Amino acid sequence: MKITSTAVSLTVDDVPASAAFLTRHFGFHEEAMAAEGFASLVREDAINVIFLQRGIEVLPEGVRDQHAAGVITAFTVADLEAEYERLQSEGVSITMPLREEPWGERLFQVTDPNGVILQLVAWAIPDNQ
Repeated sequence: MKITSTAVSLTVDDVPASAAFLTRHFGFHEEAMAAEGFASLVREDAINVIFLQRGIEVLPEGVRDQHAAGVITAFTVADLEAEYERLQSEGVSITMPLREEPWGERLFQVTDPNGVILQLVAWAIPDNQ
């Protein structure tokens, strides 16, 4: 098998609101495909993100009306502090402040207008390196 691209598909109520949030604040500058209840966003350096409207028939019947809950879409970035400051200056609500986990992961989270959790991550460099 040869995988040619990867995407995460998230079910939301307002597809245009989530698409606009990623375009404005996360640099997803190209809407690869769009239709009623569907938007596919791409960046060269990230996973493709697809938003599907709740209830759309392409979703399996048992999950068709569920919201993208319990899912965190994480992006590893080079300068976590700069991204934190940039998003704050753009008025994005930080829903989990910048923190460092015991295993060395540094992160913060924001939430889009549909409640989709987006996490920005960097790895702390151990003191002995």
